[in-house]
Amino acid sequence: MAVYFIPKTKLISRATNFRPKQWTSRWTTVKRPFSQSHQSYHQHSTNKSQNSQTGTNKGKLHKIKRKWRWGATGWTILSILDWWLLAAGGWLSWQGVILRWTPLGLCIVAAAQWHLHNKDCERKGLPRTAPAWQTNVYCSLPLRMMSRGWGWLAERQVPETFRPTIFGLYSTAFGVNLEEAVISDLKHFKSLSDFFTRSIKEECRTIAPDCIVSPCDGRVLHFGPVSGQTHLEQVKGVTYSLETFLGPNWKDNNINASYIEGIKEKKEGTSLYHCIIYLAPGDYHRFHSPTSWKPNFRRHFHGELLSVSPKVAKLVPGLFCINERAAYIGEWEHGFFSFTAVGATNVGSVQVFIDEDLKTNKWRGLKVGNMRETEYDEAKLRNDVFLNKGELVGQFNMGSTIVLVFEAPKSFRFSLSSNQVVKVGQSLGCFCDNDNDSGMESEE
Repeated sequence: MAVYFIPKTKLISRATNFRPKQWTSRWTTVKRPFSQSHQSYHQHSTNKSQNSQTGTNKGKLHKIKRKWRWGATGWTILSILDWWLLAAGGWLSWQGVILRWTPLGLCIVAAAQWHLHNKDCERKGLPRTAPAWQTNVYCSLPLRMMSRGWGWLAERQVPETFRPTIFGLYSTAFGVNLEEAVISDLKHFKSLSDFFTRSIKEECRTIAPDCIVSPCDGRVLHFGPVSGQTHLEQVKGVTYSLETFLGPNWKDNNINASYIEGIKEKKEGTSLYHCIIYLAPGDYHRFHSPTSWKPNFRRHFHGELLSVSPKVAKLVPGLFCINERAAYIGEWEHGFFSFTAVGATNVGSVQVFIDEDLKTNKWRGLKVGNMRETEYDEAKLRNDVFLNKGELVGQFNMGSTIVLVFEAPKSFRFSLSSNQVVKVGQSLGCFCDNDNDSGMESEE
């Protein structure tokens, strides 16, 4: 109340002339935690310590400064921890639990299950393949949409100025041999699709006189005779089902026979053989007829578009039965013969020149993960369709796989080795008069 009896001019003058030197040590101790300027307090503390004539005030001031320093640092650390743990998006918030802890936990569980699965495969003497749940997750990825996008991009016309740079980088990255191309000028190819499906010089490929030759350039993943069981090896130790791969038996008069005996044309003195050839992105993307034969009908299986590289083929059992494929089934002079083009990731389309109705990589909406789909379209080919050995059959828009399954006399022998690189027209095998003759019966 005494303030009301003091003249306002005198009160204002005293407030204006107030200086920090009039503060006591006790006021300084109380005032410090509420100070807004560390610099002004530091300057005041320095002047105070210089003007003080007792060591007690210096010790008190030093304790005050040390207490403030550690207190401010502690509160700063606690504030950061509070923001990191409890604030929006923090590790202990609901958002952090859902977006951070949950994915981390799922990764740990997946790694543990993968480790246990590998241990189980080692105990049973089986190859290390991906468990079913990992295959399901892989099939759930939008690989078909990605492949359709890549196919659309590959068909876009590239400006002539950038063609040598883009196609040159691709050739360097994947080891494309441009000297074999009919047209080596990179400016001639209007799009990536034109460059992928380029033709090569006839003198660069020689068709061997043997009964079966390579239909494409690529690497042999597996080859050999088909045993009494219907499971074939896609790579060493990893199998796929022949019945699922080619579909149900198309002959009504062999219902009671086994699948292998049911599809054979000649019942005595013959066996089934198979050969898998993988086309890398840098290989020649067109494929030819491996022998002289007559395709009777085609089955188009609507499957997934997983990668068919050797690394993936070692992890995913039944990979060729999961993927989209076009199987051409017919006969040659020694019995049953089939030629199957398997689709893969980023394969924009599989084009077969004798079958204009074949349309692969169709839009299926947002439906993904339908790896067990067994639906297929069957189309009968014209009676006048006949393929000669070495004749051009079709082309891939990216690397993929060719699977041959055919019937031949038991004297047939493959002339291949494990992981051998083959070219179009190169011999895959032929008949031997002596069973002890050179040649490999199966991949060892």
